Amino acid sequence: MIRCTHRDTLPASLRGAIVALGNFDGFHLGHQRVVAEAVEWARSEGRPAIVATFDPHPVRHFAPHVPPFRLTTLDQRQELFAAAGANAMLVFGFDAELAAMPAPAFVAELLAGRMGAGGVVTGQDFTFGQGRGGSTATLASDGARYGITARTVAPVTAGGLTVSSSRIRDSLKAGECEVATELLTRPFAVRARVQHGDKRGRTIGYPTANMDMGSYLRPRYGIYAVTVRDLNSGQEWQGAANLGVRPQFDPPVELLEPFLFDFSGDLYSRELEVALRHFLRPEAKFDSLDALVAQMDEDCARARSLLAAG
Repeated sequence: MIRCTHRDTLPASLRGAIVALGNFDGFHLGHQRVVAEAVEWARSEGRPAIVATFDPHPVRHFAPHVPPFRLTTLDQRQELFAAAGANAMLVFGFDAELAAMPAPAFVAELLAGRMGAGGVVTGQDFTFGQGRGGSTATLASDGARYGITARTVAPVTAGGLTVSSSRIRDSLKAGECEVATELLTRPFAVRARVQHGDKRGRTIGYPTANMDMGSYLRPRYGIYAVTVRDLNSGQEWQGAANLGVRPQFDPPVELLEPFLFDFSGDLYSRELEVALRHFLRPEAKFDSLDALVAQMDEDCARARSLLAAG
């Protein structure tokens, strides 16, 4: 899949594309419907399909103080867009210049001029441009001046409620992995390189891979049943992971620490993807290391049982 930014000169092969336009963080059921509409439209007219996303998220520009909230990295989104049938991902690098661009200029200079878009697909609530002054109606009216046809896709509902990234974030913060999985159509997954830690897990029979959460949303702190994939080799394992600050040990350090079942070896510097499948329990401080190990034995047994059940 081709990956480019809004400042690049697009290859001639991508001119005239149908563009799915949105943030698409998480690429949930609603996002998938928007991209599917763009891909099907593009194929019906023999055009390329581009998914255009924003990074960093506009919220990070306007409110840099807010806690991390991303559901997917750019690399994850690129893989998801490719699997959905898109030919390219275009990243709008959101900065002060883009934030100050009026909606008409966004259409004229970027969609029409730089991209040469033939059509644009968005969700019904999509807004863009300075002060969020552009709407789907703006896309339709201004786009028509440049030969760009605009389509909108209605919200997708599940359980009587609209599927949204905010709803998924709330589910993860509550430890409701199964709800998030249903809305995303796959488990929430964190990618990071394994880093060196204090190696305390080795001393109690539970060596873990230490991973930094980076810009990802922080789900509910606690113990999870997980599946883990090595992004280089493709190897996969089941396991249990602690996400949080490890209240048993000082000083508190926030980490995602998966323990891989039936694995022995060196994971340092490997890039892993850890998928949160089931929330087992909150973090806790125990009276002794023996009590902690006994609880970890129970956690791993329960995780194995849940993962075996699918």
